[in-house]
Amino acid sequence: MFYAAITPLLPELADELGLGKNGAGVLAGAYAAGTLIGALPAGVLAARAGVKPAVLAGLSLMAASGVAFAFGRSIAVLDAARFLQGIGGACSWAGAMAWLASTVPAERRGEVLGAALGAAIFGVQLGPIVGAVATAIGREAAFSTTVAFGAALAAWAWRTPAPAGGAEAVLAAPGRALRERGIRAGLWLTALPALAFGVLDVLAPLRLDALGAGGAAVGAVFFAAAGLEAFVSPAAGRLSDRRGAAPVARAGLVAGGVGLLVLPLPASAWVMGAAVVAVAGALGVLWVPAMALLTGGADRIGLAQGLAFGLFNLAWAAGFTVGSGAGGALAQASTDALAYASVAAAYAITAAAAWRARGRRPVAPLPFGR
Repeated sequence: MFYAAITPLLPELADELGLGKNGAGVLAGAYAAGTLIGALPAGVLAARAGVKPAVLAGLSLMAASGVAFAFGRSIAVLDAARFLQGIGGACSWAGAMAWLASTVPAERRGEVLGAALGAAIFGVQLGPIVGAVATAIGREAAFSTTVAFGAALAAWAWRTPAPAGGAEAVLAAPGRALRERGIRAGLWLTALPALAFGVLDVLAPLRLDALGAGGAAVGAVFFAAAGLEAFVSPAAGRLSDRRGAAPVARAGLVAGGVGLLVLPLPASAWVMGAAVVAVAGALGVLWVPAMALLTGGADRIGLAQGLAFGLFNLAWAAGFTVGSGAGGALAQASTDALAYASVAAAYAITAAAAWRARGRRPVAPLPFGR
């Protein structure tokens, strides 16, 4: 929720602090940069100390960074707060998803992880509302609520039984994981939509603002976009359990690539808003197939699930950091269309490779755990 709250605030902060698209991209991407740095340490923490300590550490960092963002008045403080939020997110995500993956049957893993991803996206759905509220009542009041959220969630997590960690939980080194073909494919299918969302989350709010949409309208667009994505993820998880990850991934690659090419075309705020919602849903299709490949590969080589989701965090953060930073810089130096088209080209290349590989023996069992 607090990761996505920046979206409707970007135009206001860009005006207040004199940020161009490049500076706005750095601010939006600072969260992902923190996740990038914290991804593997968070995975090791979840594997060795246990999933519960990792979650509690993430919630504590979320609360502290939320207060810093609430009262920060310089771009350096705001960037640093977002960066710290990203580290906290890495801890919470690795701990919580490994908690689930290690306690549900393998044949239901796609459905359960898809539902958990839907819950995360529901938080993203609420984020723009928090940002829109902050534009009305001020960042101090809106973002100070992170302390209350963090305390409540920490108390809940503390009382919930969880599998223990330990040195024996790390059965395979991350270096071996990167040599496993299924895990490599899962990492790329994680990084690619993150790259696309990095570009979208920077350029779309600025474009909507230029077309006359206010902070509340931008928040409403991204609320609807996250709502569609939250619906898509559990459905993709169920389909992956029944049909396998590969067909779902191929469909997501085609839909996402076409959608990115459409985004520069709308000339009204209404049409642009509808396009953002549709494209976000298409981009979100890839998350669950990526998790299928990652968790299945971790099972095969004996990698702790905490480290598997640490790698997921790493791929997501790398993609989003590059997308938000490079996408904003490229759009400022040229046009939004070129930034979107660059990511669409990566989708097209990946889709072509996926379709060519249809007749080959799969690199991993396609359904979760089977």
